[in-house]
Amino acid sequence: MIKINNLKKSYKKNTVLNIPEAQIPTGQSFGLVGNNGAGKTTLLRIMLDLIRPTDGEVLIEEKAVNKSEEWKSFTGSFIDEKFLINYLTPEEYFQFISKIRGVSKGDLEQHLKLFEALFNDEIFGKKKYIRDLSKGNKKKLGVAAALLGDPRLVLLDEPFENLDPTSQIRLKKLYSSSKQKSLSLSLFPVTI
Repeated sequence: MIKINNLKKSYKKNTVLNIPEAQIPTGQSFGLVGNNGAGKTTLLRIMLDLIRPTDGEVLIEEKAVNKSEEWKSFTGSFIDEKFLINYLTPEEYFQFISKIRGVSKGDLEQHLKLFEALFNDEIFGKKKYIRDLSKGNKKKLGVAAALLGDPRLVLLDEPFENLDPTSQIRLKKLYSSSKQKSLSLSLFPVTI
């Protein structure tokens, strides 16, 4: 599903990413492990065509991400809080994302029911804007939105960051059950 060929990213004379070749087949969960500044998030940003590589390419289903839009229709992602729309309530945000993804109101309700335990009655019905949520609750919101619409490919950056241990366990269970249904591949960068 994903192929990386001669991928490099440099800022001035500093090379922050250098991957000669990598392949991640369909059906795999793949985690990147590395120190802060190792290039994990840079790789995700290139994979999502948010930044351009200095050299090389990322292919999703044999198409270069920076030359095709097709991969976007089956890809869910969450990198950080900048992916959220802070002036919306969580309810408004999910309504917006469901319209973009073509998810019906009924399917959205079913999707959100899967996350009730993870949200722990802290997300909805609080009359809060997203900007007023804790970092952990923003992370929960972003991950749930990334999984909306049963994407075949999910790219998440440090999905367990800022989550308490109970929420981490709940998210792992949710991810496992979703993966069995429809997800082909997920990329989880993890910092050590």
